[in-house]
Amino acid sequence: MSLTVTQLLLPAALSAVLAWIASTLIHLVIKYHNSDYKELKNEASVADAIGAESPEKGIYSIPYCVDMKKMGDEDMQAKFAKGPVAFVTVFDNGMPQMGKLILLQIIYFFVGAFLIGYCASLAMQPGEDYLVVFRAVSAIAFLAYGWAVIPFSIWYGHLWSTCAKYLVDALIYALLTAGVYAWLWPAA
Repeated sequence: MSLTVTQLLLPAALSAVLAWIASTLIHLVIKYHNSDYKELKNEASVADAIGAESPEKGIYSIPYCVDMKKMGDEDMQAKFAKGPVAFVTVFDNGMPQMGKLILLQIIYFFVGAFLIGYCASLAMQPGEDYLVVFRAVSAIAFLAYGWAVIPFSIWYGHLWSTCAKYLVDALIYALLTAGVYAWLWPAA
């Protein structure tokens, strides 16, 4: 028998708050993600070139090739050989709306923690030992918070060092979430 929604709400909310605080400390105090981003020496001319076409918000590939059959064409192969090969994400112009982004991040952590708790409740009954809950929830949470970043290094060129840092973040969030759920796991 899985836990009730009300039994999942408090640990999910507390886990979300702790994960958000950890994320804030990682990005604003420790700042080890600052090295994930590189500066183009010709940033102004690249920005002018991209902006000249007023592209819509979205992800663009250079060279553009979404048809695998075209990968065999000599012209396409020459474009890839010449380079650059890049993925460019275009956002709306203007400063980021930090309030909205922070709210979305908190919602992400809350929904994630709720689903993590739900999955754990399918595998364990009320009254489980602290360490049993901690181990199960930390494994589920690590998968939920981190495993999906790996394909970005496989397919989109994200540096493996960046991937490793996001996996460290996921481990931190997972351990916090596991601690909360193990602490608040209902008695039998």
